[in-house]
Amino acid sequence: MPKLSVIVPFYNVQQYAQDALTSLRTNARPDFEFVLVDDHSEDGTPAILERAAESLADVARVRHIRHDRNGGLATARNTGLDAARGDYVTFLDGDDWFAPGYLSELVAAVERLGCDFVRTDHVRVTARARSVHRVPVGLRDEVLNPREAILPADRTTSVDYAYAWAGAYHRRLLERGLLHFTDGLRTAEDRPWIWKLHREAESFAVVGLLGVFYRRGVASSLTQIGDVRQLDFIRAFDQVIEETAADRDADRLLPKAVRTYCAIIAHHLFDEDKFEPAVAKRLRAMSAAALRRMPQDALDDVLESMDMRRSSALRRLRRRITTAKAAG
Repeated sequence: MPKLSVIVPFYNVQQYAQDALTSLRTNARPDFEFVLVDDHSEDGTPAILERAAESLADVARVRHIRHDRNGGLATARNTGLDAARGDYVTFLDGDDWFAPGYLSELVAAVERLGCDFVRTDHVRVTARARSVHRVPVGLRDEVLNPREAILPADRTTSVDYAYAWAGAYHRRLLERGLLHFTDGLRTAEDRPWIWKLHREAESFAVVGLLGVFYRRGVASSLTQIGDVRQLDFIRAFDQVIEETAADRDADRLLPKAVRTYCAIIAHHLFDEDKFEPAVAKRLRAMSAAALRRMPQDALDDVLESMDMRRSSALRRLRRRITTAKAAG
């Protein structure tokens, strides 16, 4: 059995794929497994992956899988999880890369700590600029309770650091069904995933490794595209709310889930100029309906405590659907 499985989905990233693949080579070990998932790319990515799979087989175990249709990042990661055989699992996106030797350090850290999963810092790359982004957990190299790291509701916490590739995960989580993503989500796929992990895993730790380079501003990234796929964040956060409402600690955890959902809705409302007009209209309608579905007592509390700009925008949206119902 491999020590570590690295799951790397690719979709139309011919400009960047070689960086990711080269970084795999500089991290390779005979007991590492690289699971390359081509999510039905339509550019030169498939040919790059075919060559790389053959080349990487000299230094690590390689599994190369091609989807017969595009399913999105969540589905591609799930394909990789189904194929992975390692004691531990981590992820990399096809337009990002690892620092040389990072994966060995990551495995050493999770084995030393003996916990269900570890989280790491990362380097964000935007054009030529680089900046360090830290896991919002103060204690490092200590085993912690993941459930307690969800709170407090009014501060940025570990569930807001929703990057699947920023860490490593023990195989027992995969066997418990905690590592798969909601199939078909095109954006915000990490959000229900990280909430489930923190609610249901038993232990985690944060380690101060800087080995993942996360590329922002890629033209093909959904964060740069204002089409209807961006609205999958509604489905993602509806899932977070539904699952958290069923949790034994729902009274404690729901305010955090509602506050985060509201913050994301406000973010998209303030940035709605990037959307096509029909999608922007749909964003407002779907967001208004989402506010109605939220636990109303928790929503009231969140709107009272939020800053004026976001609170006012969300109140207007909430009144809009209430007024429409009254008129009907």
